[in-house]
Amino acid sequence: MSTKLNILVLGATGYIGGSVLSQLLNRDDIKSLNITALVRSAEKAEKLRNLGVNAVIGSHFDLPLVEKLAKESEVVFSMASADDLEAIQALLKGLKSQFEDTGKVPIFIHTSGAGVAITPAEGTSDQNAIIYDDADSKQMTSIPRTQIHRQVDLEIVAADEAGYVKTFIVMPGTIFGVAKTKLTELGVQNRFSYPVATIIRISLARGKPAVVGEGKNVWPFVSIEDTSDFYLKLYDSVLKDPHIGHGVQGYYFAENGEFKFSVVAKKIGEALVELGKATTPDPVPLSKDELMNYFKGSMLFGSNCRCRGNRSRSLGWTPKDGLDDFLAGIKAEVEALATSG
Repeated sequence: MSTKLNILVLGATGYIGGSVLSQLLNRDDIKSLNITALVRSAEKAEKLRNLGVNAVIGSHFDLPLVEKLAKESEVVFSMASADDLEAIQALLKGLKSQFEDTGKVPIFIHTSGAGVAITPAEGTSDQNAIIYDDADSKQMTSIPRTQIHRQVDLEIVAADEAGYVKTFIVMPGTIFGVAKTKLTELGVQNRFSYPVATIIRISLARGKPAVVGEGKNVWPFVSIEDTSDFYLKLYDSVLKDPHIGHGVQGYYFAENGEFKFSVVAKKIGEALVELGKATTPDPVPLSKDELMNYFKGSMLFGSNCRCRGNRSRSLGWTPKDGLDDFLAGIKAEVEALATSG
């Protein structure tokens, strides 16, 4: 029997997953790890195998395969989808089998999102919006089931309460920065954050920076480097301390402050003007037709989302990149997306 720790990574070619996998591959103890990644592309699978990863071709929609891979794993990093309930149920079913076969409780680190804390605002500021604290278990438990990502999160916590798995739910804010890892160098990993890249792409398409309403609403932010650092800090903490908060006490916000959408849109506008892609840097609200076209009418990017990662920081995680870094990096991200699409 192998003495190596069996780790399964879902979302290995994604923005977060690729950054986390790169950090795992750079660890001093990499020889003690047996890392499996589920990927769709045969070409990317081969590149991962060349790095020592056991790359299995498939997707998280292949539920029997997902269950099988989870059954063979002692640690699972779930970074593919925050809302695919069936895939999560397959993972949990496999982890339950792992527990029944070995008697050892496996570890499940899942990526949700700070979106669980959103309140509707239509682009306005709301100083009275609830600020969720991940260290306040009672408050976190009170989050309505109807919130985004919540149905999956509750399924995961219920599995922890059943005793066959220890679960840890990571909830990043708006992640910023162009990912630069060994996997992006190989063309394996997505380099861009969904929220920031989405706003940039829309702004490029319409020739003017986009906001919902006045854009005075706020969201938490965190860099991709600080985010991947947190996953590894959490992983190390879980292995070191069996009493670390899990289940209902296992929610972890990844954030390093708040940004206002109008401020980010203005920076996008300045970059667009420099590139000759817009005539003014001033944000222009999305029309109803545009909201329907780009977001199917959703006002998600006009909501407020307020949270604090105090439990995350209690592990010794110290995010380094602040708002100035976020804003300073927007130009490079606009330039990259203007050329790559």
